[in-house]
Amino acid sequence: MSNNSSSSSVARYFDTMDYGPAPESDTDAREWLARHAEGFGHFIDGRFTSAVEGAHFDTAEPATGQRLARIAQGSAKDVDAAVAAARAAQPGWFALGGHGRARHLYALARMVQRHARLLAVVEALDNGKPVRETRDLDVPLAARHFYHHAGWAQLQEREFADQVPLGVVGQIIPWNFPLLMLAWKIAPALALGNTVVLKPAEFTPLSALLFAELAAQAGLPRGVLNVVTGDGATGAALVAHEGVDKIAFTGSTEVGRIIRTATAGTGKSLTLELGGKSPFIVFDDADIDAAVEGVVDAIWFNQGQVCCAGSRLLLQEGIADDFIARLKRRMQTLRVGSPLDKAIDMGSLIDPTQLERVRSLVATGVREGASCYQAPGALPPGGSFFPPTLLTGVQPASTVATEEIFGPVLVTMTFRTPDEAVALANNTRYGLAASVWSETIGLALGIAPQLQAGVVWVNATNLFDAGVGFGGFRESGYGREGGREGCYEYLKPRAWAERKPRSSAVAGAATAANEAAADAKNEPVLALPAIDRTAKLFIGGKQVRPDGELSRPVFAANGQRVGEVGVGNRKDIRNAVAAARSAAAWSSATPHRRAQALYYLAENLSARAGEFAARIASLTGVAAKAAQSEVDASVSRLFAYGAWADKYEGTVHVPPLRGVALATVEPIGVVGVVCPDEAPLLSFVSLLAPNLAMGNRTVIVPGEKHALVATDFYQVLETSDLPGGVVNIVTGPAASLVRTLAEHDDVDALWVFGAKELSRDAERLSVGNLKRTLVDHGLATDWHDPASAEGPAFLRHATQVKNIWIPYGE
Repeated sequence: MSNNSSSSSVARYFDTMDYGPAPESDTDAREWLARHAEGFGHFIDGRFTSAVEGAHFDTAEPATGQRLARIAQGSAKDVDAAVAAARAAQPGWFALGGHGRARHLYALARMVQRHARLLAVVEALDNGKPVRETRDLDVPLAARHFYHHAGWAQLQEREFADQVPLGVVGQIIPWNFPLLMLAWKIAPALALGNTVVLKPAEFTPLSALLFAELAAQAGLPRGVLNVVTGDGATGAALVAHEGVDKIAFTGSTEVGRIIRTATAGTGKSLTLELGGKSPFIVFDDADIDAAVEGVVDAIWFNQGQVCCAGSRLLLQEGIADDFIARLKRRMQTLRVGSPLDKAIDMGSLIDPTQLERVRSLVATGVREGASCYQAPGALPPGGSFFPPTLLTGVQPASTVATEEIFGPVLVTMTFRTPDEAVALANNTRYGLAASVWSETIGLALGIAPQLQAGVVWVNATNLFDAGVGFGGFRESGYGREGGREGCYEYLKPRAWAERKPRSSAVAGAATAANEAAADAKNEPVLALPAIDRTAKLFIGGKQVRPDGELSRPVFAANGQRVGEVGVGNRKDIRNAVAAARSAAAWSSATPHRRAQALYYLAENLSARAGEFAARIASLTGVAAKAAQSEVDASVSRLFAYGAWADKYEGTVHVPPLRGVALATVEPIGVVGVVCPDEAPLLSFVSLLAPNLAMGNRTVIVPGEKHALVATDFYQVLETSDLPGGVVNIVTGPAASLVRTLAEHDDVDALWVFGAKELSRDAERLSVGNLKRTLVDHGLATDWHDPASAEGPAFLRHATQVKNIWIPYGE
């Protein structure tokens, strides 16, 4: 009887091909939790400590809703203790040297591997994702990050000889990849000599606490890594702490804006990895079955709770119906179940709040005209489960096509031509990732550079590696994590670290007293007056009068009034930005073409060297020799960036797969530049030239006090071969023009050098569009020193890196 029953059971499984449950044991994880049953403290200075104010909260298991652990609620005092421990440890940690830190990171990598199963199970319990994903992706990739960055620590003295660590780094990570995000952030920070205060997500703190405990056992020195748990208030205290030199945040765009506002003007370095609404583009020559599997990995991996999830499926019209039919058949095989079941495809969403958000957005999509298809099959009782969902008939402007759902919901649209595909793909305020599917490699590689995304996968999706940078554009944030490009986010040029506050007294300051003195000294003489020359603005390759028809006087160092410059206003900036935007061809010009233009600028400036030297001497009061030296240095700087134009290039990463990742260097677009008063020609050229070399178009505001130097320079521009609109010069008050540039949505980045208040305003007022900024916080730059004012540090800020993954082979 039992044999027949057993035989029929086996036969039934062969007939139905049903999966039986394959649960992973959680015994070790439960034992670890039991050892902390009274509650977890913060991990500060190498040990667990009680919350200063004694507050705690409970976390729940997403798949069941049951209580999982008791977690300390961090206060400002807890953050202060953690920052103090990190600050005390940082000098010794850096002094340990690259090899010493490499050995520690190697030990952390080995530690992760030794405890891989425990970490994987804790992560699945805490987050609700399938243990198969934590086991096969999260934990191995976390180990890979520590191995990779152990190498950068070993090579630091040679490869980053001109860089120094930032100091104490505050890191705030999300709940969707708790352990992996920890590794992405901690590994480079520690490798390069920084110390860390980590704030894990309120929902998922357990893997961070387990990692810290194991790291101490592995010998990581006290204070190097500190973990403070808590909610948003804890994160806010970390962001606001004056002892933190950098904030690295991964999370929602809304919170990213809050952090950007809070750090504006503080001098803190900031990187943001925020939301996304990534396109998944399938052309009619694609391998459809492979692309269907790609969709499964793109949107139903980790329940769609992935910032770079391929949540917008763009199908070429000819294959759309067939593709959707095959996709629906594939959806019918997806299994939703307990995260510890190794045979399931999807686990639970993080909590009931997120579940309700996903339900609400799907309902909104249906109300707006979409058709909803959900994979059949019963969902497990309890927990926050949601089925794989497909919305078809979606319009590009609909809510579900524009808002990040952060759940297992795919929306579809169609296109006819490659140009239309690019337009639909870029029709988003985000710019994190994209996926392109085509068997014509030329088509795929032609589309990839046109996509406004930091990562592009060709015939693949959701590929990650520690050696390949990851990060976005626009409202997906800025900065990169991974690879060499990610290392620079935790370093600063040694020369910049030594800058001192700019003096408030600048030679040649124009005051009413200057004007009165000049008038008193100038007796009228009977001679022909000089022909009046009005210095105008320079917009779109032409000299134009300011919109407000206002001018302001410019004074020589001796107080004599030597001329007037236009007072630019909001409309002038608008016109200049429009001219720069229309000069987009400059960004696609060859590096050789840009190099030739810079050399030609240098040639024409050199031909008028005496005239510019006299102007500089007159306005600033420096000796003739010093003025000539500034002109010579400006010519040299133009030559330097002419040299860099076709030599600052990307690289080919070789991640551990059959394929490569092309790290391409792209111009940012339209860059606003505000110059300081000192070294009026050299600072102007030093900020303009790297942008020209890298293909950006500029709207540049000269230093107020010596703006005639810049208006003289536009005559050099007119005799060179730069296209109109590539360089636009607007003179006027820096304070108001910074505001306009910061708030302008068509300005992609903003560089501000000058008073500390200008830096604060540039960062604070550009929060709405999250544009990239390079500011000096009122610290003086030695413009004559190439280590401070020339080279790769400026070129990195003038570019953004796009990583294009290209797997190959069958």
